[in-house]
Amino acid sequence: MAYVHFDETKEYDLILLGRIAVDFNPVDYYKPLSESTTFKKYLGGSPANIAVGMARLGKKIGFIGKVSDDQFGDFVTNFFKKEGIDTSHVIKAEHGEKIGLTFTEILNETESSILMYRDGIADLQLEVAEVEEEYIKKSKAILISGTALAQSPSREAALKALALARKNNTVIIFDIDYRPYNWKNSDEIAIYYSMVAKQSDVILGSREEFDLTEQMIEQGRNDEQTASYFHSQGSKIVVIKHGKDGSTAYTNDGNHYSIKPFPVKLLKSFGGGDGYASAFLYGLLEGMNIIDCLELGSASAAMLVASHACSQDMPDSKALKEFIIDSKNQYGEMIARV
Repeated sequence: MAYVHFDETKEYDLILLGRIAVDFNPVDYYKPLSESTTFKKYLGGSPANIAVGMARLGKKIGFIGKVSDDQFGDFVTNFFKKEGIDTSHVIKAEHGEKIGLTFTEILNETESSILMYRDGIADLQLEVAEVEEEYIKKSKAILISGTALAQSPSREAALKALALARKNNTVIIFDIDYRPYNWKNSDEIAIYYSMVAKQSDVILGSREEFDLTEQMIEQGRNDEQTASYFHSQGSKIVVIKHGKDGSTAYTNDGNHYSIKPFPVKLLKSFGGGDGYASAFLYGLLEGMNIIDCLELGSASAAMLVASHACSQDMPDSKALKEFIIDSKNQYGEMIARV
């Protein structure tokens, strides 16, 4: 059953709005960040990673964002272009704002941390006037990343994109993507997260992210209560993730579908969520059953936590399918399905 209907006449499969950053992942891992001396540079930022993942899976992708007017800005824009992602609405900052930098720590296979530099940052300077209706009108769906709501003027730009999507029959996907940086307080988080969530067709987030979203509505909800509430507001699919305990997609007909992580040898504990989102959304756009979308997402997440990079290591459809087949041959057909 198709819970979300995409307008197949539109040019782009998905346009994403939010942060594009630069990640520095340690090469001398399994040390604290304070002792790491050598790093490898990658394009980063959750919506940017998802954009790369979906482009690798063969989808036509656009992006609305702002980057620094320097060589780091050139690096991420050129990376997008090489991946076939449209950069016509990736704008360079005009007042010296810098791109976000993320230094990661890979302490051991299950413990990682992230240090972000997010002050005076380019992506949060996206202006309302830089979100154009004609661009959004061309896309089957848009994805709004929760970090874009953390500060003005990016906040208002994201809300404009939301309104234009609703006006133009563009499916709205909200990836909550909570990061503590730039937010003033928890009330502010709840106000803007819930505002966007209640107008979205598909919502993806961890249990903790949904708790932040709902704290001014009702606290202490379980997953079923959370999904039921957002379905009552018009959402079609609510995906709630529990890390190593798997994830569940709740659909607006009262059904739910669960998946477990595929077993892999972990290298790091970050990046899996972006792989999950890109492959899950690819499945939706392909018209697959929800459980099959979840299986793709879980497989991509496993591949990402077993690799060094996020964007650079996003799988294409051939690699993703081969990973699933190999895993089932090794562990059994139902290895990831609940």
